[in-house]
Amino acid sequence: MSSLKTWDESRMNEEENQQDNTSLRVDDPMVVEGMGNEPLSETGNMSGELDLDVQVEGDQVSDAVPEASATSREAEADQNAQEGDSSASEALKRELEATRAQLEERTQQCESFKTQYMRIAADFENFRKRNLKEKEDSEVQVKRAMITELLPVVDNFERARSQIKPQTDGEWSIHKSYQGVYKQLADGLKRIGVSPMRPEGQEFDPNLHEAVMREPTDEYPEGAVIEQLVRGYFIGDRVLRHALVKVAAARDPVVPSEEGNRSEQES
Repeated sequence: MSSLKTWDESRMNEEENQQDNTSLRVDDPMVVEGMGNEPLSETGNMSGELDLDVQVEGDQVSDAVPEASATSREAEADQNAQEGDSSASEALKRELEATRAQLEERTQQCESFKTQYMRIAADFENFRKRNLKEKEDSEVQVKRAMITELLPVVDNFERARSQIKPQTDGEWSIHKSYQGVYKQLADGLKRIGVSPMRPEGQEFDPNLHEAVMREPTDEYPEGAVIEQLVRGYFIGDRVLRHALVKVAAARDPVVPSEEGNRSEQES
């Protein structure tokens, strides 16, 4: 117990000594080891504080320099990025202009090809129509040449029918036989587009008729067709053969003679 008490007292004495050392006043002179026993003056104390402040400010400046360097690097990076963006934008603009020029050129080529196609199509359509018309004309010419050779036969059958008057049964039998041949020939001509003209009573048309006679008459007006001497024919809507016709003419006025006038006066 006495030993524990002695240890506690010594512990308390040490704590009191420490409190006494920490309670030194600011005005008491401080002895710095290694610098002699001379106390620091107020000026020396202030210079020390000033040196400390300068050291702190230098530390702050040294800390600010990396920050400024980082900011400049960021600004430089931003500028480089902007320059890269501007160069990329310029490249895109040039590429866009080149694409527009190519598109305009292709559009003009398309318009040129379209115009050429329309011209070729029109030329081909005209060629097709002309070729078809020439083909039709050629067919008509062949038909005309062949049918024209048969028309005199038809004319002879018609003359025979109008002039021959059968009397006996044998004559009627022969008449019916060749009239049957005539009817068969006329039906064949009709199937290939041949049709006869019937100009009697119509006005004379030089495109369809050919006048071979003029006859004064009061039954028909002047210039009308009185009789068809040789029948005309159409093939389709074209004239195959003109009709030979007799045309009506006006009668000459009757001039009374002097003897007739005298006899009338005497009577």
